[in-house]
Amino acid sequence: MPLRVLEDLRSLKGKRVLLRVDFNVPIARGKVGAEEDWRIRRVVPTIEKLRKAGARVVVATHIGRPDGKKPAALKTDAVAKRLSQLAHCTVAKLPDCVGEKVEEAVAAMKDGEVVMLENLRFRKGEEENDPHFAEALSRLADVFVNDAFGVAHRAAASNVGVTRYLPSYAGPLLAAEADALTRALEAPERPYLVIMGGAKVSSKIGVIAQMLSVADRVLLGGALIAPFYKAMSHCIGMTPCSGEDLEAVRELMRHPYYKKLILPHDVVIADPKDPGGKLTAVDLQEEPFDLCRDHEAILDIGPKTISAYASYIRSAKMIVWNGPMGWFEQPRFSHGTLALGRLVAARSKGRTFGVVGGGETVQALARTGLADCVDHVSTGGGAMLEILEGKVLPGIQPLLVE
Repeated sequence: MPLRVLEDLRSLKGKRVLLRVDFNVPIARGKVGAEEDWRIRRVVPTIEKLRKAGARVVVATHIGRPDGKKPAALKTDAVAKRLSQLAHCTVAKLPDCVGEKVEEAVAAMKDGEVVMLENLRFRKGEEENDPHFAEALSRLADVFVNDAFGVAHRAAASNVGVTRYLPSYAGPLLAAEADALTRALEAPERPYLVIMGGAKVSSKIGVIAQMLSVADRVLLGGALIAPFYKAMSHCIGMTPCSGEDLEAVRELMRHPYYKKLILPHDVVIADPKDPGGKLTAVDLQEEPFDLCRDHEAILDIGPKTISAYASYIRSAKMIVWNGPMGWFEQPRFSHGTLALGRLVAARSKGRTFGVVGGGETVQALARTGLADCVDHVSTGGGAMLEILEGKVLPGIQPLLVE
């Protein structure tokens, strides 16, 4: 996937650079927590590079889904403050993302300075990819740099629309994402292992089907497995499963490489309304079973599954992991997710090329303390899945070398 990249620019000194980032991070009591700022940390090297080159950096991001409204809780003030701390420079927060006052503030910038625009989604034109809003954004810059992989699967004014008005390039983070994930799709080392978890199989059917064709094994976990068992006429209790999910599973079962898909050997079930109550590991191989009673749900993979999945991980040369194996936010149901996280990290950077993505998956990996051991930790969940599905993302399309 050849892209026009930041390194293609010969000189940035004195240039105004509109830098689209994905700083959509949780804000609590007006602050970005130290455990929630990993998306910001990943872009700091890009900002340092631009500052060193003498660029005037205009940072643009969205936070949440304000639908054109302007709630104080979703202002970018806290993000600008946290970026100032991490980048060791002053990041001035502007009062809006477009308009005369913003243009005046940007015009007054000096080389190496950084400002942050207000939440892009405070303007409805952002998500609508409105050309008027895109043109207004473009008036703030001489060059556009997209380092927001997390929203590359969305066609918005700030990542697609502005490319019609400005010379546009991929930032280092976005370029690294595209390179790692294209490698996983088009040139994987073998044995190639894919681990998929989370929920809503209907939203992941495309990538699962694609990975069944590309990978050597696809291991499943989390609520993603529930529709498979329901399709086999087993009771799954309160485990989420929509009619759409069930139909998606039945379609997957007709896939010519369906035998590559591996379901858990055992699962942990309990009452999700009483997470501290009784839990049971149900063996899915040795006896006929009804997985759950009506008030129970599948909340984790079991010890036999962890052991079996570990064997696949140890023999793999490439691993892609997206989605937790259970309700990892609850310590009693975090064992499967954290165990696999440690195993993937232990194999990465040497014997195996490891790729991990998805917000919850990255959060779980961080809890192991081994995130730095993984070759590539993706900043985009949905964008990662769509690339692996074989799609060209709307935010990347304008950056391709023709």
